[in-house]
Amino acid sequence: MANYKIYIQYDGTRYKGWQRQRTTDQTIQGKIEAILTRRYGCIIEIDGSGRTDAGVHARGQVANFRIPEALCDGKAPEDVCDELLALFAEYLPEDIAVTEVRVASERFHSRLNVVKKTYVYRIWNAAYPNVFERKYMLHDTRHMDVEAMRQAAEYLLGKHDFAAFCGNAKMKKSTVRTIHEISIEEIGGEIRFTYTGNGFLHHMIRILMGTLLEVGKGIRTPESVTDVLESGNRAKAGALVPAKGLVLEEVFYT
Repeated sequence: MANYKIYIQYDGTRYKGWQRQRTTDQTIQGKIEAILTRRYGCIIEIDGSGRTDAGVHARGQVANFRIPEALCDGKAPEDVCDELLALFAEYLPEDIAVTEVRVASERFHSRLNVVKKTYVYRIWNAAYPNVFERKYMLHDTRHMDVEAMRQAAEYLLGKHDFAAFCGNAKMKKSTVRTIHEISIEEIGGEIRFTYTGNGFLHHMIRILMGTLLEVGKGIRTPESVTDVLESGNRAKAGALVPAKGLVLEEVFYT
């Protein structure tokens, strides 16, 4: 049974997130699985590198699944890759695209084998809205002290308990994560935040964003971020920013 690895892009605006749900068919995973199940006549489940919330986008989501050889009409796995790419291009809605299909090793698992991920959050920081990018950026007209946000971001680097930045109050698993890099760039009227880490908690980046934006607006000092980390208290962190500015940019494997 061959193991197939797919790379996926999607505009998450009208979807309820990545993970399939019983109450709706408006999920990315659900759309892809429905096409595979219809084509091969049996339930084929896919495993993603991780969940993205409702309204979050992806440029580099990764998933894998297996197809029994008996259902492949005697075709070699490499030929099945070409067939799958054409199948997805024909039947997926225009806001979801599978950009590549590969044969993966038997042991490859898109979630369990992840070593790090990169997410990007975009702010449009101007007096007027960005008409053509409005679905993919948070518009904020207030002045931002970018250098202060960069200073605050330095305190978040490394291995920490990020419980204060977790959106799941009932989280029972470890909330320790490692952030390798946070870059903050000014590109015209845009402020672009790029986060790379070994994993991120539920709503973690959106809460980190809310906290850094408070630093940028002078509501809190860069140094106060350490107090938030040490407290482990969600109430001490910033607000949860809207999902629309967040993109899963890339998933890395060994």
